[in-house]
Amino acid sequence: MSLKPLIKSEDFIASVADALQFMSYYHPVDFIRALGEAYQLEKSPAAKDAIAQILTNSKMCAEGKRPICQDTGIVVAFVEVGTDVQWESGADIEALVSEGVHRAYLAPENPLRASVVRDPAGKRANTKDNTPAVTHVRLVPGNKVEVKIAAKGGGSENKAKLAMLNPSDDIVGWILSVVQEMGAGWCPPGVLGVGIGGTAEKAMLLAKESLMLPLDMAELRQRGAQNRIEELRLELLDKINALGIGAQGLGGLTTVLDVKILDYPTHAASLPVAVIPNCAATRHAHFELDGSGPVKQAPPDLKDWPDVTWQPKQDARSVNLDTVTAEDVRAWQPGETLLLSGKLLTGRDAAHKRIADILARGESLPEGVDFTNRFIYYVGPVDPIGDEAVGPAGPTTATRMDKFTDLMLDRTGLLGMIGKAERGEETIASIKKHQSVYLIAVGGAAYLVSQSIQSARVVAFADLGMEAIYEFDVKDMPVTVAVDAQGTSVHTTGPIQWHQIGRAHV
Repeated sequence: MSLKPLIKSEDFIASVADALQFMSYYHPVDFIRALGEAYQLEKSPAAKDAIAQILTNSKMCAEGKRPICQDTGIVVAFVEVGTDVQWESGADIEALVSEGVHRAYLAPENPLRASVVRDPAGKRANTKDNTPAVTHVRLVPGNKVEVKIAAKGGGSENKAKLAMLNPSDDIVGWILSVVQEMGAGWCPPGVLGVGIGGTAEKAMLLAKESLMLPLDMAELRQRGAQNRIEELRLELLDKINALGIGAQGLGGLTTVLDVKILDYPTHAASLPVAVIPNCAATRHAHFELDGSGPVKQAPPDLKDWPDVTWQPKQDARSVNLDTVTAEDVRAWQPGETLLLSGKLLTGRDAAHKRIADILARGESLPEGVDFTNRFIYYVGPVDPIGDEAVGPAGPTTATRMDKFTDLMLDRTGLLGMIGKAERGEETIASIKKHQSVYLIAVGGAAYLVSQSIQSARVVAFADLGMEAIYEFDVKDMPVTVAVDAQGTSVHTTGPIQWHQIGRAHV
């Protein structure tokens, strides 16, 4: 009788750590090919420029082995354990995955951002190493251990939705309404994962696991649908893209590159449907352990990346942040490209909350935190290595700061904000009232953006880690005017325009 393969804890941990480092700087090749095809087909200048930045960023990260996005995600692992394998005594699979996360995220050659907080309903203290992972374990026949692992960005994860539909309800109609509600906060273009059936929790797991599947929409379209699920995939892709949301929500022909669906039998009275998007920083890897040692991911061929190199528009307006005035800001037009140079401050959720509490107590803001006629960048950067001023430093979703915006504009002298995705109606009204402006940088181009940052220093709230307030000195940082001083939002006007065009493609 043959011996069962022995899965050593160290081999498992090393394989997880290697996969997480690998996916931090290598997009899946199928994703890059699909994005390259979308770039060729895109007719919207704003969306095409955004995709060019994402593709350029992706190749830079592959070459420089630095994170694709500053949000290096929360780790999710699906582990299938063959019943004919054995483990070293005392092995705890969830603990082993988390140990792999610990090693990967603290790797000195490419440190990844720690985003996970414990006590989520209380103090929300950062765990400092991105642990623990979210691990799902399943026993299956066989003599191997298969691991599918992903680093899931918070912006896209926050857009997940579950509905317990009636059996006669329209699945496609509900998903279209969800995508419209999602807007740009999940950083399109990306992939939509759908789970249908089972129970509430099963549908969510199906949607999450579907995001690990290969992108094959081009092949599916060429051969045609062979079952109901494939019919749904094609219908959803065409109708979602016809909405005109486009790259970064700026309006365009491609919002999703693929729609992946997994289903499961359900109760006769039920129709659970879950939707989870994967952003432009889609990251996942797969490996199998058979007892022969750890697994190292094989680097892709950089020739698979399309020959696209982003360059700023020739008519881009250069802006000196150290001398810009309210009168200057009022002249900026929606959709206009700016190149920012000079000093700006950063701040995210936790920093805004502290600022609001300080102002509520009637106290002064910390020394070095003066927003008068200045801009704030919503960002939580990766730690620098070597001679970097800062690691990858792309924008976070601005909508989360909406609740603080009127206060910031009213009480601090803030001139404008930089983030990603749309703003809410009340925030846009506040921007118009204060004659302020909201600018966007491209989500999914974090390493490219960081090349514009000449120096960085923490000026307040150092205990918040990546959520501290920094002062950045930037040079030609590329941004787009998303909401102008008159309250016109390109996240409204762009999709309306391209929805009319997109309908002709369905």
